[in-house]
Amino acid sequence: MRLFIAVPLAAQARTEVGAVLRGLKAHDWPVRWVREEGLHLTLKFFGEVTTDRVDAIVEMLNFATEGMTPMTFRLVGTGVFPPGVRQPRVIHLSVDADPSCELLQDRLERGSERLGFPPEGRPFRPHITLGRVREGQRLQAGWQSELERIPEGAAFLADRVVLFESELTPSGPTYAIRREIRLG
Repeated sequence: MRLFIAVPLAAQARTEVGAVLRGLKAHDWPVRWVREEGLHLTLKFFGEVTTDRVDAIVEMLNFATEGMTPMTFRLVGTGVFPPGVRQPRVIHLSVDADPSCELLQDRLERGSERLGFPPEGRPFRPHITLGRVREGQRLQAGWQSELERIPEGAAFLADRVVLFESELTPSGPTYAIRREIRLG
């Protein structure tokens, strides 16, 4: 099973990000867009995990979130990965996160490493993935100006962290909650 830990978007933020996503989908770009119901901010991606390791991941998640309170996030515009390139692979919304988010992500990274999962290997940049450019495709000229037109968004409170199972389907991934932890 494919597992990851993420912060699901609060209803208000999901509505706002959904509007941005629908606006971007109107462009004829070669992008696999994320489903609105799947919008989230990933804290740790595990990839394929055997069933016998799930309990250890849940225990590590419980430990990492202990004492954590709800976190404030603010949508601060769009971005791409890799940053600063002419032909990106990922389009995302950048997120200005409460400092406790970085602490939580670090706890998850260190706890995961103790369980034998390799560290991410790059700095944590809080973001919400909107879409991935299809393999071998390129965005048409003018995509940068379209992304720059998207205004900054509102602040929202994240009050839970979720261990998701991701199932890949022909119409895109679907997510099932394996464990949910309320913050505060």
